Amino acid sequence: MPFPDDRSFAHSLPLDGTDRVGTDKKTAGDGKDGTKQDKEPPPAPRRFVTMHEGTFRGTKLGYTVTAGETHLVDGDGKPRASLFTFAYVRDGMVDPAKRPVTFLFNGGPGSASLWLHMGAFGPRRIVVPGDGTGAGVGPYEIVDNPHCPLDETDLVFIDPVGTGFSRPLGEVKPEEAWGLDADAGIIADFIKRWLTENKRWASPRYLAGESYGTTRAVAVAGKLQGGLAGVAFNGLALISVILDFHTARFEKGNTLPDVSYLPTYAATAHHYGLIAEPPEERARLLDEVRRFAIEEYAPALLAGSRLEPAKRKRVLKKLARYSGLDEAWLDRSNLRIDPARFRKELLRERGIVLGRFDTRYQGRDYDQVGELPDNDPSAYAIDSAYVSAINDYLDRTLAVEMDRPYAVFNRVALTKWDWHGPRNENQPSWPGYVNVAPELGRIQRENAGVRVLMANGLYDLATPFFAAENTIAGNGIDAARVTMRYYDAGHMMYVHEPSFDALMTDFRALVTGN
Repeated sequence: MPFPDDRSFAHSLPLDGTDRVGTDKKTAGDGKDGTKQDKEPPPAPRRFVTMHEGTFRGTKLGYTVTAGETHLVDGDGKPRASLFTFAYVRDGMVDPAKRPVTFLFNGGPGSASLWLHMGAFGPRRIVVPGDGTGAGVGPYEIVDNPHCPLDETDLVFIDPVGTGFSRPLGEVKPEEAWGLDADAGIIADFIKRWLTENKRWASPRYLAGESYGTTRAVAVAGKLQGGLAGVAFNGLALISVILDFHTARFEKGNTLPDVSYLPTYAATAHHYGLIAEPPEERARLLDEVRRFAIEEYAPALLAGSRLEPAKRKRVLKKLARYSGLDEAWLDRSNLRIDPARFRKELLRERGIVLGRFDTRYQGRDYDQVGELPDNDPSAYAIDSAYVSAINDYLDRTLAVEMDRPYAVFNRVALTKWDWHGPRNENQPSWPGYVNVAPELGRIQRENAGVRVLMANGLYDLATPFFAAENTIAGNGIDAARVTMRYYDAGHMMYVHEPSFDALMTDFRALVTGN
């Protein structure tokens, strides 16, 4: 089941129960209350504090980094989870309570926060080629990041349970933390804890998530804004948006993804010169493809076997033009284009397979006759650089010393993820697609001040931009209060320098209100 950040890495934690904290047996002994004590309490949280200076958008400032564990408990006071986070706080503020703070995380589910941390928002940044070529081998270039928004907001990067150094505590099994609702609850609890410990309840608050992290951001905001939790957010930065999985989950009988992906296919075909339009006409072309997708392509797919031959022929011809694929191939595929097939087929004659996260990246497979790609060139082109960067940064800059490796991605968490939302015991839990978009609409209705930024890569085949547009249109979201931005890159648009500059400018506008 390929979800937006479906990556596999060697440094995943063996969370089979052996890595939990506070589960060692004592040799003997009874508690003071007469109950048997066979569990050791978890060790004290480890924290590593360092002081730094940097210049961000022309402002020189000092800042303190606290990298470390926060132990969370359940409603009965029992150990629940240890979250490892990275808090960047500007020094010398007269009234820190009035300073904005942004909580950030990546997606997966199962991914640590290193992509946003080392790729865009942190004060140090890994630089990789932004033109669709690979980063190669080390040494990699880690540089000061003048676009880091520390001049405007403090930053707290969160690694969910099972990623980074975060893990369950006590008798909690890892899978109890791996789910849409449980994960959002743990992160919501951490945010409240951080606001309390740092005396920041008066601060303007922002959430930033990438990929499944956009799903998580809406779920967390919904939990914290609802009831008497009392934590409303000033803004949400949703990067590479996936809120309604109905728009992006290719299953037999589900036509919506075919419609949602078509403009990204067109942008890719245009990028490779398979659509004869000059670069300055791309925006007009994509608007044309959007109209075709809604007004002609979607009705044709819905008609299915009822589609009249003459209409099918017209749709087929336009579909070939907009996708760059052969008309006969599209006829055999019954007008449907699976994204993995598209990546293999578009440049098959050149022996090239395209990236999933970013179709500007190219690779070569074992052979040229297979139906599907062997791998994702846009992932293996940069993975080594990012994994090396975060580990070097932890060791040599933040002086973090832990007794286990930093888990970049946890595939077990992905495969065991519980995709259900909060359960109502009086109602059955019907199977279906995850969709938190209506929750975003509720957040808007109940919070008149919340601002939303949606950042979309034009060459992203994991979370396509038209899927985000369709999500806004159909889920009670106030589009007038959503800022949509598009970048000439893919899922992690910040690997492309012009797109990175634009993304950080757009994020600053969200925080400052300008």
